[in-house]
Amino acid sequence: QVQLVESGGGLVQAGGSLRLSCAASGTIFSINDMAWYRQDQTKRRAFVATITSGGTTNYADSVKGRFTISRDNAENTVYLQMNSLKPEDTAVYYCNANGLRTIQPRYFDVWGQGTLVTVSS
Repeated sequence: QVQLVESGGGLVQAGGSLRLSCAASGTIFSINDMAWYRQDQTKRRAFVATITSGGTTNYADSVKGRFTISRDNAENTVYLQMNSLKPEDTAVYYCNANGLRTIQPRYFDVWGQGTLVTVSS
């Protein structure tokens, strides 16, 4: 099994910052892409940012210039630094990772349980 555990969510005022963390554990051989998604009150899960094992990043237009995704490959952890937060960033943030296990079935694509970010105006 491969598990993802997110942390770092909370309540922050508009203009403030938060840093989310997501640690992967279990029967991991390698992790390819790690990503953050968010789900707001509409229940639509939207892409936020992704980072490859080589460090290539991609962001949703709505967060470019404000959010930064990074990862620590040695610790199997991905981070999301969120600055200049807006009320519309309020959502449950989910971590996603895919890669290979040490056991069969080799391929995995898993989600974390989510962490709530609330931005007050």
